[in-house]
Amino acid sequence: MNVLYIVIGAGVILLIAYFSYGKFLSKKVFRLDDTNITPAVEINDGLDYVPAKKNMLLGQHFSAVAAAGPINGPILASVMFGWVPALLWVIIGSIFIGGTHDMGTLIASIRHKARSITEVIRINVSNRAWFLFMIFVWIALVYVIIAFTDITASSFVGMVTLENGETVTGSAIASSSIMYLIIPIIMGLLMRYANLKEGMALLIFLPLVGVAIWAGQFLPVSLPIEDPATSQKTWGIIILAYCLVASVLPMWSLLQPRGALGGYFLYASLLIAAIGIVFGGYTIQYPAFINLSTGATPGSSFWFPMFPVLFITIACGACSGFHALVSSGTTSKQLRKETDATTIGYGAMLLEGMVAVVSIACVMILAQDSQMISKAPNFIYASGIGRFMELLGVSAALGITFGLMAFTTFVYDTLDVCTRLGRYIIEELTGLKNWTGKLLGTVLTAGVPVFFIFQTMTDAKGKTVPAWKIFWGTFGASNQLLAGLALIGVTIWLLNSRKGSKVWLASFIPAVVMFGMANWALVRDVYNGWVLGKGHPSIPWVSMVLIVLSVLVAFETAWSYFSKKKTASNESF
Repeated sequence: MNVLYIVIGAGVILLIAYFSYGKFLSKKVFRLDDTNITPAVEINDGLDYVPAKKNMLLGQHFSAVAAAGPINGPILASVMFGWVPALLWVIIGSIFIGGTHDMGTLIASIRHKARSITEVIRINVSNRAWFLFMIFVWIALVYVIIAFTDITASSFVGMVTLENGETVTGSAIASSSIMYLIIPIIMGLLMRYANLKEGMALLIFLPLVGVAIWAGQFLPVSLPIEDPATSQKTWGIIILAYCLVASVLPMWSLLQPRGALGGYFLYASLLIAAIGIVFGGYTIQYPAFINLSTGATPGSSFWFPMFPVLFITIACGACSGFHALVSSGTTSKQLRKETDATTIGYGAMLLEGMVAVVSIACVMILAQDSQMISKAPNFIYASGIGRFMELLGVSAALGITFGLMAFTTFVYDTLDVCTRLGRYIIEELTGLKNWTGKLLGTVLTAGVPVFFIFQTMTDAKGKTVPAWKIFWGTFGASNQLLAGLALIGVTIWLLNSRKGSKVWLASFIPAVVMFGMANWALVRDVYNGWVLGKGHPSIPWVSMVLIVLSVLVAFETAWSYFSKKKTASNESF
């Protein structure tokens, strides 16, 4: 079968969902109303609260929430279980769970003066639930930073020789990445102080991103370190140092312009993939289902590794708790009017689902015995994009460089947004809202991952493996559990604000699914670590902490809600 039919079918389903279920959420569940003045317009302090045009904010939000997740996770899951389970979870998850989660947390934040989802929980549940949730969120953010920093650093080292003899070097990717970070700073300064309009800015600076990709291969940047592993760890430290600086800069100076450029970069990747899939004539070669049986009953060995592993391997692209932190942490402080939330909250999630579909397609066109299957997900994705770009007359090496740069671009947005959000949490927990709090929060959030990045990770056979590969499962489980807890917060808010209505079920059912799957996965991590002795020693300990925190938050939420309900019932007599 031609890959085209699968991708077009998925795209049509997501488009229908936007105009149907998205409309239902907008009008019936959340009741969006443009007569309500948003916090970005009301406060507009020029630093954190800055109203942004819908298209610019969509690009910034999209690139921040997408990152490596809808590439890494879907590719890993497709390789493990086959492309059909991965595709089904992406489509169903993004429409009914991820889209509801993203839009719900964004609107809940807007209706609470752009406070974070943690503050929404404090107001609607209790201070104790807020404190527990804050600790949980901070741990989850640290794991996001560890996973994405390491996989980004891996793109900056080594060299890959393609079948046609062309080479793709990590030093070229590093060079292009550095140039890419300089471009939006210049763009932001000109928009701020030279009154450069958004349209003209994009017209000038988007082509410069293309120039940066092309120029990187001629101006490579490499570290004077011979050992690739040490070089990768050093790049990781450099990336974290960037996060430290970027997270304290005003939004207009880097986050907004880079987000807008990154968003169009994502659109370009989708367009290139569409051209390749439509005109490439690629057929599906990879198996639809893969049984992981090693002598056990075939049925059980497929379903039970897949449940829950599939649902925590694919986070971004189907549902991701990290999106709640972006929606309620930075995006809600930039939304100009409430109805924009349909496009930015729900629409961006469906777009991310489409990125995940393209990532799955990059696996579908490979044979099961292809050497590419053993490569890192970012290279599988870049290779697929490179093959699509060859149809446009672009060399394979430049096409793969574009794919790797696209991957790296997505991650930059997530990394400094994560660090900024971690800084917000430390500021709120300590009460330090001055520069002391900013520096303390940033140093802690970006500093803790340094310990893990410098660890030498090994698999069950003692073979050295990248840190992201060891921690991806724990990151995915914590991320999905965060989504479940955020959906619980949205549910309580809906129960309190829409008394007598059943609209709370739209968020409660997804909350139950994510809470169950994520805790199931964490229990497996504890069992594998403490009973079977597999994985890094920190994983079962962190998994147990996350399980306890999540159960306490859920218990505290239920107790608080039913206690208030009982009190209200008694007072009515």
